[in-house]
Amino acid sequence: MLNRIALLASLSFLVCCHQQPANLTSHPARAGSNLKSDFMKDPHSFGRPDEAVVNHLDLNITVDFDKKMLSGTATCDIEMKENATHIILDTKGLDIKRVMLEDDKPAVFQLGDEVKFLGRPLTINCTSSTRKLTIYYSTSADAAALQWLTPEQTAGKKFPFLFTQSQAILARTWVPCQDSPGIRFTYSAKVQVPQGLMAVMSAENPTKASENGMYHFNMPQPIPAYLLALAVGDFVFHPFDKRTGVYAEPVTINKAIYEFADLPKMVDAAEKLYGPYAWGQYDLIVLPPSFPFGGMENPRLTFATPTILAGDRSLTSLVAHELAHSWSGNLVTNATWNDFWMNEGFTVYFENRIMEALYGKDFDDMQKILGQEDLRETVADLGDTSIDTHLKLQLDGRDPDDGMTDVAYEKGNNLLLLIEKTIGREKLDTFLKSYFERHKFHSITTEQFLSEYKSELIKDDSADAKKIDIEKWIYGPGIPSNMVKIESSKFNHVDKEVTAFKNGTAPSKLETKSFTAFEWIRFLRSLSDSLSLKQMKELDEAFHFTKSGNSEILFVWFQHVIPSQYKVAYPSLESFLENVGRRKFVKPLYQQLAKTPEGKEMAKKIYDKARPNYHPITQGSIDELLK
Repeated sequence: MLNRIALLASLSFLVCCHQQPANLTSHPARAGSNLKSDFMKDPHSFGRPDEAVVNHLDLNITVDFDKKMLSGTATCDIEMKENATHIILDTKGLDIKRVMLEDDKPAVFQLGDEVKFLGRPLTINCTSSTRKLTIYYSTSADAAALQWLTPEQTAGKKFPFLFTQSQAILARTWVPCQDSPGIRFTYSAKVQVPQGLMAVMSAENPTKASENGMYHFNMPQPIPAYLLALAVGDFVFHPFDKRTGVYAEPVTINKAIYEFADLPKMVDAAEKLYGPYAWGQYDLIVLPPSFPFGGMENPRLTFATPTILAGDRSLTSLVAHELAHSWSGNLVTNATWNDFWMNEGFTVYFENRIMEALYGKDFDDMQKILGQEDLRETVADLGDTSIDTHLKLQLDGRDPDDGMTDVAYEKGNNLLLLIEKTIGREKLDTFLKSYFERHKFHSITTEQFLSEYKSELIKDDSADAKKIDIEKWIYGPGIPSNMVKIESSKFNHVDKEVTAFKNGTAPSKLETKSFTAFEWIRFLRSLSDSLSLKQMKELDEAFHFTKSGNSEILFVWFQHVIPSQYKVAYPSLESFLENVGRRKFVKPLYQQLAKTPEGKEMAKKIYDKARPNYHPITQGSIDELLK
């Protein structure tokens, strides 16, 4: 118990902390030290790394499926600045039982008031000589980073499953930490799970289940907290070569082996572009369908949605994207979530380059055009003057998930495409390779990149600088008029067939035999928003869209099914929404259903069944929509 003076001092400090959120560097840490001399504020963390910072985390936790709880200890190796008297960690919903210092003495600690989105700061009193502390804690049953699945919610239907999703600021819901992308630490872990289940993390991983359910992990490279990850369930491992492989439930593994067979080639192609892969092993794990994202780039172990198991390797660009994050994002990280485009825009550009190297320019051009279409739709939804269409975001006081739109991904990518077109691919590649090497295992701000862009890429070439007008892209709204126009002969053919259909040609008479998934997506996106039931029936009979095994094609098809009230496809739509938790798909479909009273009633009935299968991130989006 804090005495009155200590309590008042602590509360006074926490009030200041709430008014002036955490600090972090925009420059690499000095050699031999993780403390920062030059730093900026991170509005989404209570931590103050300029005063005290975590360098290493050692977890010792037990996974309890009955209680839906993780419990145990988090031991932090810390570095304290001279005269520092405390360290502040981020928590949200954690039950902090006690804190012990390295001399086995209890530490005085205080949990501050709850702050929207951020949780509660954990302030631990220590001295400048403190080097280690251990926090005894447990998670809450509704921890937002943890999804607990019953056996019925998995592919195999026999064993429960747990997976985490720490991005953007959810690591604090399962580990007390400094939850900022600008603070990096190494980690180790001991994880006890029920016998018969396997555990893997974003670390050096086992390839077989242990007999006693105890697993040991080590991550020797420093990572930010949002890349902490854990999955527990009934899955097996298949290696592709000495450094790549895939984990999946036994009933899914054969599909995954086929779908990801090109994984070694992807890693080789990435290395040829931008230098050595720095993380040792690169594996995938296919999660149950409730996973809310396409993929999550957890180092050494990408978490992937089963919706990319199309059976024809047509959706593996998602894997290339998550692999590219091993350089842009994981290796060189956005300093705060306001700089999110620095992670995602660079990664989309890198992803496209990998896919071009493996599958050719035609494939890549189609992917770029679809990305530009996604960007235009997102900007139209947000409004072309919205601050959320800037690359440099303004998320202070908001949930950083608000910034995770196609603006960061596709507007960022198209800025790099414009730079490439203006200065030449070779020059940009030389810069990017050096950029990844120069900043590896550190964070970077938009402003730091902009400075290097001017000094290393543009230099004194005012003509190129004027052509690009980079400040307009970064700090301005909407889509600049100088976005690169991409041409695709394959899409030109698709557009010709769409025109023929609109002019009355029967679907069965269209020239579509050579269409790939991207071409079908383009075809469906280009159709009228008000197709008649007769047209829907003819399209479905000719191309069997309702029975497609490709989730991307199904998603676009359902966007026609709903407004046309093509009831033949309703059972497929309901099944899709009940079994797929990927927010990219389910949120737009519920939004479209909710546009009419009849559709909203249908949406609520489907959601009542589907909600338990969704991740809390997805639940939050749909709860608000259907309330």
